[in-house]
Amino acid sequence: MKRNILAFIAVMLTVCIGAQQSQAQLKRFSIGPYVEAGFPTGDFTNTHKPGFGVGLGADVKLVAGLTAVGSVGFMYFKGKSDNNIKYASVKAIPVRLGLRYNLISILYVKAEGGTVNFTGDYNNGMGGLFAPGIGIRLLGLDVEGKYEAWFKDGTHGFFGLKAGYNF
Repeated sequence: MKRNILAFIAVMLTVCIGAQQSQAQLKRFSIGPYVEAGFPTGDFTNTHKPGFGVGLGADVKLVAGLTAVGSVGFMYFKGKSDNNIKYASVKAIPVRLGLRYNLISILYVKAEGGTVNFTGDYNNGMGGLFAPGIGIRLLGLDVEGKYEAWFKDGTHGFFGLKAGYNF
């Protein structure tokens, strides 16, 4: 009986170790923090200064070259003052879902959509967003350039530079 139990434990350990090694080689899921800078475009430049944000992103490989991506974060754009008019700062929580396609091993294109929840005094409520981008991912480091547009009572667009690390 003891031999059977020991044999069973040995087999289970072997299977678990083998599964972890193969999972480490395939790595189908990753998650990690990111920081980003946003540079307003259009009418948004008249009312707000460049902003910054932080968040958490994740991805799941679907098939060769195609990955499902998602993120949730916080963005802040300080309001400007112009001719005795003070614009309220934008505090927003964007939630994005999308797809990333690898053009070559480290270069990718990405398109995301989702919602943005405006908090504070500026444009309170929820709107939609669309964010196409292009980036480089090498090992766990991910650097992306993108354009992001938020839709609520007009369009609030900005060019963004995003850097993150995925585990």
